Amino acid sequence: MRVSIAGAGLGGLCLAQGLRGAGIDAEVYERDPAITARFQGYRLVLNQAGFDALRGCLPPRWHALLDAIVGDAHGERLVLDPQLNRIGELGPGRTGIVVDRHVLRHLLLTGLTVHTGAALTGYDVRSDGKVEARFEHGDPVVGDLLVGADGVGSRVRALLSPQTVPTDTGVRFVIGRTPLTEQFAGLSRAFGSKIAGDGVSLLLGAMRFRTPPKQAAEELAPEVALPDVGDYVRWAMILPPDDAVTPQEAALSRMEGWHPDLRALVEQSDPDNSALLSIRVVEPRARWTPGPVTLLGDAIHATSPTGGNGANTALRDADLLRRCLAEGSLVEAVGGYEREMFAYGAEAVRQSLDALPAYVPQTS
Repeated sequence: MRVSIAGAGLGGLCLAQGLRGAGIDAEVYERDPAITARFQGYRLVLNQAGFDALRGCLPPRWHALLDAIVGDAHGERLVLDPQLNRIGELGPGRTGIVVDRHVLRHLLLTGLTVHTGAALTGYDVRSDGKVEARFEHGDPVVGDLLVGADGVGSRVRALLSPQTVPTDTGVRFVIGRTPLTEQFAGLSRAFGSKIAGDGVSLLLGAMRFRTPPKQAAEELAPEVALPDVGDYVRWAMILPPDDAVTPQEAALSRMEGWHPDLRALVEQSDPDNSALLSIRVVEPRARWTPGPVTLLGDAIHATSPTGGNGANTALRDADLLRRCLAEGSLVEAVGGYEREMFAYGAEAVRQSLDALPAYVPQTS
């Protein structure tokens, strides 16, 4: 069996690793001109199901490395004012395993064939049941299965299920990362909490590696090359639309009179690793007839980041699909995968939208 995967995000790469371990030929096609064309290095919280799915797709020899490069999620989940005074609670604390997307992506890339500059332009299902995928550059690729893991703007989804389209929630957020220095370690009470300002909400999360990733790879899996990154604070501000030129300006323009450490956190962040984004969701609706084309991750169930379940659901997809493909015929495997994925994917989107109002800023 040969599988073509459109999209080199976490879900697509995790699937490729899982299929590789199952003895199934899989190649990844990424529209970006290079793997590092866009920075994708923010902190993610994996629940146990997401972490188990990730481990299930990785070679067992890398499990010790994975355990070494993650961290532990914890926090009081308070609501604080801009001077860091407690004014409420978000609800029960959420525990989990913290991973850095940039580091995890490098781990998942190891040993895979990834074609960059390969934007999908279309596909055809042939009379023999195989699917021929076409890309902007290079020859068409024929495989037994095409998986659209190409994100919220999925080209595969647009062709397979044109009635399934993204919905813009109208909420925007700016995200960045700042080295976790001694100064910012003092903000630990705010990690996992919400800082409520006038018209904005600021969310902080610490990424503390159990072992520095580069060191861990050298000691535990020398065939894996991981980036040399240190602990940092991931910050995200949910805000209304504005005309700010840069992500930092978007945040700082709303932080007049805030605690100096909070302003310094944004001021000292890396401008190349910051982004101003809109929150869009994709809800899986009518199913198509199972065949040699399917979808995975944000391509079919993009969630609001306030739900904390986007990466977890994509990893769950990857593990489920690799198990289905390893156990049955292609049409039966894809059908079984899609039935289960549609159910929990739709629930993940609903949960993320239910969680969004608690984080949407209130104006006075």
